[in-house]
Amino acid sequence: MKKIVLFTVFVLLLALLGNLLVGNLLPRWTVLKLAGIPMPDWVDVQLIGVDGGSRRGVPLEGVRDIVIHYVGNPGTTAQQNRDYFNSAASEVSAHFVIGLEGEIIQCIPLTEKSSASNDRNRDTISIEVCHPDETGKFTDQSYAALVKLTAWLCGICSLDSSHVIRHYDITQKQCPLYFVTDKDAWQQFRQDVQAAVSGS
Repeated sequence: MKKIVLFTVFVLLLALLGNLLVGNLLPRWTVLKLAGIPMPDWVDVQLIGVDGGSRRGVPLEGVRDIVIHYVGNPGTTAQQNRDYFNSAASEVSAHFVIGLEGEIIQCIPLTEKSSASNDRNRDTISIEVCHPDETGKFTDQSYAALVKLTAWLCGICSLDSSHVIRHYDITQKQCPLYFVTDKDAWQQFRQDVQAAVSGS
């Protein structure tokens, strides 16, 4: 009986150690993998300068989630938001900004922290989306680009849509506003991302 108990404890300890190793190593392995993945040709790479504020040049610890934001400045373009991130006035940034016409600009390398999601900057990839008015609802073009980009990121990071979250889910900030006020729209977005990940 004593041997059975000892064996059971040993197996449980091994399982716990395995979970800890997988939980810590997989996200870090993802970051190493991302360093070698080229950006698709539908992404305009315009990395902002390392300035200690908007871009600190600090490596990601891993990629556990993809965080969706909205810019909060109705009618502004992806280029305007990217250029703001690159200015001395800014201490915020995102890995990507999606514009009103569906254009996608990369601002931060996938292997570095952005300055978008508070204490989750360490293990998330952030996407800011432009919107035409104060409702925060995205245009059809920006929505389609968001689904495409998010699904691609899920694919290269070995995530599913359950790992796509809102800024709201981290801090309770009303961001992205439309996906906070319309829960059905948020669920539909995650379904659309999962369908794109699955290729259906």
